Amino acid sequence: MRAAPKSATEEGARWAAAVARDREADGRFYYAVRTTGVYCRPSCGSRLAKPENVRFFATRADAEAAGFRPCKRCKPDQPALDQQHAAKVAKVCRLIESSSEAPKLVRLAKAVGLSPYHFHRIFKSVTGVTPRAYAAAHRRKRIRDKLGGSATVTAAIYDAGFASSGRFYATSSQVLGMKPANFRAGGANTVIRFAVGECSLGSILVARSVRGVCAIFLGDDPDRLARDLQDQFPRANLIGGDKNFERLVAKVVGFVESPKKGLDLPLDVRGTAFQQRVWQALGKIPSGKTASYSEIAKRIGAPKSVRAVARACAANALAVAIPCHRVVRSDGALSGYRWGVERKRALLKREAGS
Repeated sequence: MRAAPKSATEEGARWAAAVARDREADGRFYYAVRTTGVYCRPSCGSRLAKPENVRFFATRADAEAAGFRPCKRCKPDQPALDQQHAAKVAKVCRLIESSSEAPKLVRLAKAVGLSPYHFHRIFKSVTGVTPRAYAAAHRRKRIRDKLGGSATVTAAIYDAGFASSGRFYATSSQVLGMKPANFRAGGANTVIRFAVGECSLGSILVARSVRGVCAIFLGDDPDRLARDLQDQFPRANLIGGDKNFERLVAKVVGFVESPKKGLDLPLDVRGTAFQQRVWQALGKIPSGKTASYSEIAKRIGAPKSVRAVARACAANALAVAIPCHRVVRSDGALSGYRWGVERKRALLKREAGS
């Protein structure tokens, strides 16, 4: 690496960003090369000039006013590549959402002027899911919305874009977590058993549907936890657990108190395609270890979706079973946790064995 030019501290930082080809510095400043007469973004992949031939500008207008022309490689006079990709993906998302059936990959790629392979890679990088998964998730959302307003379940199925009711019913359990008629009635006729116990972290509520454990809540107020469950399933038939069910609660409490025991439970996990990919990645973080939000984003193939990863962690309704407490900031500091940062700290301390 060349030494930074002897100038102001700000220019030294700019030079370091240019040497590192730091994409995050794009838009903050531009650098120009006297010997070529062009100006570039900090992330430009062109061969780096000698420090003494480099000038820095706060804006493109400043660089052009000084007589420099835009680089043909990084094209600083056009929107950043990330912005271009985001715009193309947004256009395709609207196309998917407005189509009665999931459009073919070739059609989607053609709509934004890209090859199918390149488009598929960009779409997954920006959204964290494939075009096909996005289309499936949108159709699941559409059927949930339609079931609340259509005259009949059959009408909702066709309004949501399913070519036949048979195709929908074949996957309705995965899409809704219950029978369509019951979902349409706000969870009516769906039995969810639950019980509230106590542990060293406060109150803990465990709820289970026929498919598996669908909620594990932590908090200070048992009544509040029960109300949260009611809000999640407003018309479900909530039944207090019997002695057999309380053994399940005891198993979860035992895991909270001694995480090294492990927790092997059938789970009823409900979320978007992206959320489920994040939650699956969380499940692969070993007990006693942590990972940053950016590391999780990279592991699921969506390195630019750090904020979306954080939102998926916050949406997790299965405390400890899906270990979102093992996700920390890049500097190792603890960030927000749905069940409270102090509980997060306590869980990590127990898993570390200290």
